[in-house]
Amino acid sequence: MAQAELVITPVSNQAEREAFVDFGYAINADDPNYVPELRGNELAKFTPGKNPFFEHARCQLFLARRGGAVVGRISAHIDELALAQPPEQGMGPGTGNWGALETRDEAVAAALIETAEQWLRGQGMTRVLAPMTLSVWEQPGLLVRGGDSAPMVMMGHNSPRYRPWIEGRGYAPAKSLYTYELDITKDFPPLIQRIVASGEKNARIRIREVELKQFDRDVAIICDILNDAWSDNWGFVPFTPAEIAYTAKELKPLVKPDLIRIAEYDGEPVAFMMTLPDLNRVQKAVNGKRGKPSPLGWIKLALWLRRPYPADMRVPLMGVRKPLQASRLASQLAFMMIEYIRRASVSRYGGKRGEIGWILDDNQGMNAIAEAIDSRVNKEYVIYSKPL
Repeated sequence: MAQAELVITPVSNQAEREAFVDFGYAINADDPNYVPELRGNELAKFTPGKNPFFEHARCQLFLARRGGAVVGRISAHIDELALAQPPEQGMGPGTGNWGALETRDEAVAAALIETAEQWLRGQGMTRVLAPMTLSVWEQPGLLVRGGDSAPMVMMGHNSPRYRPWIEGRGYAPAKSLYTYELDITKDFPPLIQRIVASGEKNARIRIREVELKQFDRDVAIICDILNDAWSDNWGFVPFTPAEIAYTAKELKPLVKPDLIRIAEYDGEPVAFMMTLPDLNRVQKAVNGKRGKPSPLGWIKLALWLRRPYPADMRVPLMGVRKPLQASRLASQLAFMMIEYIRRASVSRYGGKRGEIGWILDDNQGMNAIAEAIDSRVNKEYVIYSKPL
């Protein structure tokens, strides 16, 4: 019997957008390391008017069907803020992206990637960086190492089948992103302890917790440092005020003041470190296979958010203002924040495992800090490039 014709169509309404999201759950349902996000959050990610990414991006979702059944999906998108970045920093004029690729069939993957490329060409793009779901601040890169364990909160996971399919379409690695894991129950090496102790004697240094009563103020401080600290990094795209507000609202249930620190020097905020309890651990247990917790699951999730114990920890973001980067003070502030958060994670949240990242493969300063505290690379994500 002849196989039904493959038909790829753009997503044009809410029902199709829901089919796009639901296919992601269905195809990953049997992967023991896949963590289903809450369906409402996942749907909002791909919905203009809810995710502020769409305020500065053009995006088209596509569904592949055979005989009326969905057999694949992909997104194609162009971030206007990325187009304005210097080309030597990875993005720049003519650079588009695709992401959210899901299918079980190599031929379908090839057709979906070609469809995304054609859409990008039609929008005037001359180069593609992928996969990117959706922005560099969300889930960039293809997981190529560490897929034998579940991702921590805010990190992506994908089947290993995609790597040869993507590379076979003429894509070459442009950048690797690393995450590092460590046993946080162990004290840091003596040298790091001495650096921390020295900083504690310096009256010009203050490491403080964020204040929930001044949450908006501290979010603004953190994002101001972030945009300054990361502005020269490969792949950097500015974080907009709308994205700041959206992300702060999304993350506020996970915010614990003792896990997010701001470093002040002579009274001025100059660095920060954000640490989040690993929500994925409880999501994997209560969200079911389609991101829809049962009534009991919702109760368990609410109780865990109120008191995340035991909870492993992830450091998704940290930064030091550019004038201090590459200085001894920058490393000292980083080690102090890491150590204070490590102590709180173990004593107050029963944490045993920590993860730092992602970190660019050529970010020598951050990689050196991660290695100095005896952490090791546990996952690698690759962003690929191809001329159009």
